[in-house]
Amino acid sequence: MSKLVLGTLVVTGCAVNPVTGKSELSLVSESQEVQMGLEGAQQVSQLMGLLADSGFQAYVNGLGQQLAARSERPQLPWGFRVVDDPVVNAFALPGGQIFVTRGILTHFNSEAELVSVLGHEIGHVTAKHSVRQMSRTQLAQLGLGIGMILKPSLQDVGQIASAGLGVLFLKFGRDDENQADELGFKYALSNGYDVRDMLSVFQTLDRISGTSGRGMPEWLSTHPNPGNRYQSTQQRIAALNRNLDGLTSNRDSYLRRLDGMVFGENPRLGYFTGSVFYHPDLEFRLEFPDGWNTQNGTQAVVAGSPQNDAIIALTLAGTGTPGEAAREFFAQDGVQAQSTSTSSINGLQAVTSIFTAQTQDGTFQGRVAFIAHGGTTYRILAYSPASVYGSYGTIFRRSVETFQRLTDRAALSVQPARVSIVKVPSRMSLEDFNRRYPSTIPIAQLALINGVEETTMLAAGQLVKRVVGGELPGS
Repeated sequence: MSKLVLGTLVVTGCAVNPVTGKSELSLVSESQEVQMGLEGAQQVSQLMGLLADSGFQAYVNGLGQQLAARSERPQLPWGFRVVDDPVVNAFALPGGQIFVTRGILTHFNSEAELVSVLGHEIGHVTAKHSVRQMSRTQLAQLGLGIGMILKPSLQDVGQIASAGLGVLFLKFGRDDENQADELGFKYALSNGYDVRDMLSVFQTLDRISGTSGRGMPEWLSTHPNPGNRYQSTQQRIAALNRNLDGLTSNRDSYLRRLDGMVFGENPRLGYFTGSVFYHPDLEFRLEFPDGWNTQNGTQAVVAGSPQNDAIIALTLAGTGTPGEAAREFFAQDGVQAQSTSTSSINGLQAVTSIFTAQTQDGTFQGRVAFIAHGGTTYRILAYSPASVYGSYGTIFRRSVETFQRLTDRAALSVQPARVSIVKVPSRMSLEDFNRRYPSTIPIAQLALINGVEETTMLAAGQLVKRVVGGELPGS
């Protein structure tokens, strides 16, 4: 966050909530809210990565802008983006910056379903839910940004990739969720969308929670069910007391847009097989210690020791030489080289060093390597508290020395799984469909992403998703 914004975080007194019309104590002004959202959006884009499909980005932004224009806060600089992430999630930043994931898009079965979630997130912004929750400490956390990703503070590996983003994923309360549902319903209906599709969204999210084996989807972790979400929506629909057949769902056109979209993790952006990390696009591989917790992020590939007292992290160090990258690294305050050598690692030019780092959390010791490959210099940073470095020094060295060119043809040619849309030729059950048009995902998951049951009968001419490809070498 800029010093300007941080320097002006003051209680601005009472402001009228544009949704309720009531006066509320406001921690930040609208201009501050907008600035925080724009800066947060930049962080999300850098840390999580955006879907490279410009057509789909424009499509989602167009739908969102249409809804926001008829909201209580049309003057905000609204922005709607798709994050290239397989998790099922959507979230709103202060000031009108809204994100949906690729994962949630592949679980929708109509444009109206997408609109209902966009409307819900717009509701959180128009009713100022996240702004109301923020404390001064949380606001300051927005300034952590990418710089936190490799600071020598041995956070749990699962938290590293989202360091500095905690304020962006505030958990809303039940009252806020109920109000956002109601607002999303209103926005969808005022734009002519079939609000009955909201019911399908809630059913899908509940099914993911019950069948994934990984707990609730990300969206439900920050958007808890008020307890009667489905029933409340049914009541809102019944209260309309009107014929809804003329409302827009846009099922087929939406499904056709999904045709070819990556489903699940995209191995072209890197994948693990056991403790070995492969990156087909960048053509390298690196082995991490067995049994360590690993995470592949857009800014770093990270492994943490089971005791959570050591980290190995791979990042890009730029297009300069390994020597230039090393000099920049050791120019940091508190970082001191103990020994440095210029050599090669598996035929690649490299500079390696043992170092110590003095931080507010104590003294850390580690090994850092800068390796040239494919016109880019990579940095492998391995460190632990100095007091336990003796237990990890050899482990760090062995891992660093496994960085090498990827030459395995199977690994280089791996492709992601993709959604394929099929027009059902005749009436059949989903089970029959799966036999005729097999998917590379279990039939239970196939039923989930199509919003049906395994025994559901599909109509002739109906468009149905299947998932093809995505097999990894050795799987």
